[in-house]
Amino acid sequence: MRFRPLRSSPSERAAAIAVPAPPETMRAVVFDEPGAADVLHPAVVPVPSPVLSEVLVRVVAAGINPIDAKTRAGKGVAGAIDRFPTVPGYDFSGIVVRSPYEAHPFPPGTEVYGMAPYPRSGGSYAEYVVAPTLSLARKPASLSHVEAAGVPLAALTAWGLVVETAHAHEGQRMLIHAGSGGVGHFAVQFAAYFGAHVTVTGSGRNAAWLRELGASVVIDYTTTRFDEVVSDMDVVIDLVGNVSANTGTRSLQVLRPGGLYVLVPTGSWPDYAERADEAGVRATSYRVIPDGSALATVGRLLDSGAVQVYIDKVFDLDAAADAHAELEQGHTRGKVVLRVSDD
Repeated sequence: MRFRPLRSSPSERAAAIAVPAPPETMRAVVFDEPGAADVLHPAVVPVPSPVLSEVLVRVVAAGINPIDAKTRAGKGVAGAIDRFPTVPGYDFSGIVVRSPYEAHPFPPGTEVYGMAPYPRSGGSYAEYVVAPTLSLARKPASLSHVEAAGVPLAALTAWGLVVETAHAHEGQRMLIHAGSGGVGHFAVQFAAYFGAHVTVTGSGRNAAWLRELGASVVIDYTTTRFDEVVSDMDVVIDLVGNVSANTGTRSLQVLRPGGLYVLVPTGSWPDYAERADEAGVRATSYRVIPDGSALATVGRLLDSGAVQVYIDKVFDLDAAADAHAELEQGHTRGKVVLRVSDD
């Protein structure tokens, strides 16, 4: 049996030819030591070099997540930072400029979105980022780079919580705390898409929007204690933790016997597992998995219109400190994104 030599398509060859070689240095935002938002500052740093299965991506936009702010403040994954200054950030959307080999699934010129392996390597608050192939997916065609940059970490977290951990299904009763945030607004949509009856806590100003996303019941946490109006829940997705108004402890009280409590914020309730066991319910924490195949599935839902990403505010890269300060106020609807470069 004879095999034909592998050839790229004309469009792939054209894309590869059209992509210029990266420069030696790039604009980025760094911090030299943990601290408040104003420790973030612009800098010029070397362009990273991809190895093995990594690709080099020219970043058009970078998403901001609460874990970014926690890490910058000395919590989150700050303990794994092995040197300063460090370029933070996970989410990005951009264009591949260097691939491991000619027949790679993401050849130069491909529009992709995904997660950087920060802090094992530099983060996404920069003009270029390296990322493992398995952490990438093709950017949804219906989204701009700014919109796509708001998706990866938040949507993958929500997917892992709602689909892979809670196994959302028709008739399931699910309570989601902080449904208006980055992870929350995806979690509401995924749960509703798979048929769950979704109850959400959020502010009154977001009530109509949360119903549009698929929530059946919206509880204004500023006026109503959720544990006084709901009960017999199958699942609670807790994006708040026990640091505010004992949300976690009260959540255990609204679950049915054997129900599932899922805690997301790191370090917010160290003994949640013991308290859940005493209450007769199951409990687990959750950490995001940067799975490109799951991100591709999310992309198809975005392109179909079944799921939407909401971008609250967009800042220029050099204004990353202002973007962090905005995020830390705690009233963001959806996502905050940095515009890094032109398409």
